[in-house]
Amino acid sequence: MVNLEWYRTFKAIYKTGTLTGAADSLFISQPGVSLHLSSLEAYVGYKLFDRTGRKMIPTERGKVLFNAVSEPLMKLEDVERNFQKSTEKMTPTISVGMCFETFQTTLEQYVSSLDFNLIISFGEYPEMLDQLDKGILDLIITPKKGTSPNILHEAFSSEQIVLIGGKNIDKESFDEVLQTKDFQKIENWLKQEKWYGTTGDMEHLFQFWLLNFGHKPNFRPNYIVPNLNSILRCLKGGNGLAVIPNFLCKEEIENGNVKLIWEGEKKLENTLYFGCRKKTMYQSEIDHIKGLFRQVMDKIEV
Repeated sequence: MVNLEWYRTFKAIYKTGTLTGAADSLFISQPGVSLHLSSLEAYVGYKLFDRTGRKMIPTERGKVLFNAVSEPLMKLEDVERNFQKSTEKMTPTISVGMCFETFQTTLEQYVSSLDFNLIISFGEYPEMLDQLDKGILDLIITPKKGTSPNILHEAFSSEQIVLIGGKNIDKESFDEVLQTKDFQKIENWLKQEKWYGTTGDMEHLFQFWLLNFGHKPNFRPNYIVPNLNSILRCLKGGNGLAVIPNFLCKEEIENGNVKLIWEGEKKLENTLYFGCRKKTMYQSEIDHIKGLFRQVMDKIEV
């Protein structure tokens, strides 16, 4: 089924004559405009524009399609404007991408207080950066910066990746081995314990091990669970080790439910960024979400 936004984008390109002009008028990225156009052309089965330099010249079929959809689109836009007037203010919908654990630890507690609609998406960071660039997402929280010129990255906090364990782990024994500075012995001690990992992401463990031992771990975790919060709940049973961001486990460590085993000989830290497009019609809503994140992270870091 054709997406109505493809026709809206097609009309904007026809009116402005450029992909950039269409992107500006629709408040989405230029790659998003290109994606809509290529999808529509694939759907109808023929080219709608000839690309000459920076100008988009409608083909004969493009002109026919514009004449066919222009008036219906205008009527739909009139309906939208009238509906907006009748409800005084159309409630905006903001789409935000982040990892599942970050959502649970930060934004989840505030969702019911928001005066705008919210869609939360979970996924891998490269995928979220691509969706942000294409206009599918409005804001992402990520430890990785993209390269698109359409995206602004704003550092707002940091996370340290630490080794934690269940409360039954013999930390005193590990500290004795740690004092030897013999990293082969340290590694062997750690490998004797049971380990937890997550289904989709072993990057924290790989990075921590590589930084401190000079190679990736040559073992697989004993228990693979859905996410990092699942790991925390399992570790509260008393046994096992895992490598996770410190802001996710700070409260459990302070409450004595899990132990901070080791920060590493070399500390592994990531900067956390807000990512959003340079042009957006939802700046006030995005700023509100940013403020909530800063509020939570400030409490965690105290």
